[in-house]
Amino acid sequence: MSASSPNSTPPAASGLLPAIGAYVIWGFLPLYLILVKSVPAFEFVGWRIIWTLPLCLVIVAVRRQFPELLAALTSPRSLLALLASSVLIGINWFVYIWAIMEGEVYATSIGYYLNPLINVLLGTLLLGERLSRRQWLAVAIAAAAVVLLASGAPTSLWISLTLGFSFSLYGLVRKQVSVGSLPGLTIESAILLPIAASIAGWYALSPAGSAFGQDAWMSGLIIFSGVVTAVPLLLFAIAARRMDYSTLGFIQYLSPTIVFFLGLFVFHQPLAPAKLASFVLIWVAVAIFVFDLWAKRRGA
Repeated sequence: MSASSPNSTPPAASGLLPAIGAYVIWGFLPLYLILVKSVPAFEFVGWRIIWTLPLCLVIVAVRRQFPELLAALTSPRSLLALLASSVLIGINWFVYIWAIMEGEVYATSIGYYLNPLINVLLGTLLLGERLSRRQWLAVAIAAAAVVLLASGAPTSLWISLTLGFSFSLYGLVRKQVSVGSLPGLTIESAILLPIAASIAGWYALSPAGSAFGQDAWMSGLIIFSGVVTAVPLLLFAIAARRMDYSTLGFIQYLSPTIVFFLGLFVFHQPLAPAKLASFVLIWVAVAIFVFDLWAKRRGA
């Protein structure tokens, strides 16, 4: 085995900046969505899909991933899985965008805090994976937080659960096919394109007209939706390839934490007692979950 160069960068370190970049972009996404608040959420999701596809194709071309793209397109099993994942990610995008535009910032933060805990629960129920005692404790505490939300803030609970479960199921489906993140997103966008184009066309024919094309600034912001969709996913794909998944698991909490503080200090949303208590319980669950990841990593 050859010795490493003194100037060489360890794989984990080389993946750290892309990982932080991806989760910081996802965390600050509400600031961008507020700029396009005048666009109906349903129409904006349509435009987001429309403008994500060409950018994905450009990046696929630059990274020379067309063979991987063609392999997925010629595999019935992969196409069926990507059809299911495209529906799940479409639901996730719509609920997230609608929730931010409606001021339900805390609900989205809770949804993505719950996401990794839902992941381990689904792994147990559907994949036969076994949870450690600490993981079961974390899941139980998170479940208590959900019950608390159901009793104290029931109107926003569905947002958190829809975001958490749709993204977890999306990851579960994508885990079943060996298609990279970017080629997979490209195919998902292509699958959703007819629906997205129909939505954009329907709004264009409505009395209010389309949000795109009426104002240069707003049109530019809508086009930018493709960038904020594809770029963080590309950074995430780079990070996932260069660092172990447990380390990436620590960093994923950066995004909902940023969203929480945006809700508190930028959007100045009141934090009802039930939501505050549920956040405390979820933070405790996350702390136990992260400690379990750290303990396993140290043991390995």
